[in-house]
Amino acid sequence: MGQAAPPPTEEFVQLFTANQRRLYLFILPQVATTQDADEVLQETNLVIWNKYQQFSVGTNFFAWAAQIATYEVLKHRQRRYREKLQFNDEFVNLVAAEAAERGDELEQRRRALQHCLSRLRAKDRKLIQMRYRPGESGKALAAELGRPANSVYQSLGRIRRSLLECINRRLAAEAGA
Repeated sequence: MGQAAPPPTEEFVQLFTANQRRLYLFILPQVATTQDADEVLQETNLVIWNKYQQFSVGTNFFAWAAQIATYEVLKHRQRRYREKLQFNDEFVNLVAAEAAERGDELEQRRRALQHCLSRLRAKDRKLIQMRYRPGESGKALAAELGRPANSVYQSLGRIRRSLLECINRRLAAEAGA
């Protein structure tokens, strides 16, 4: 029986962990549902973990992992071939390229949004969180809050404008730094 492979390095584990969200966002536009994206990410993670010795420290971890994810997406699509909703390979490849190209930008925007959300007044942050619960609609939220729907929509519009301005300021400040 052969010797067991050494465990992954701490640097590998940090890169693996730090790139999970970005990999998910790379996979998501290439599959039909968030459940499919979760499944493909799990399969991708298994392959990455099993092939950790093939990663060269100092190279682009995300590029290496995204290549593995691309193969896992293709395998997933082959398994789902009989389902009605299918995108052609050319479209999926274009989406994957766009996701990879914009990954850093989207991650910066996500971090800026988190920062800006933390700076909102508590009641505004709660309203946004309530509105974006899975399956929530503006009308149902208005009924839950006992407020007229147009009042809730106006509040949400004001908060969204405030968040957009904050995000743009934050990104401009980071670009200037």
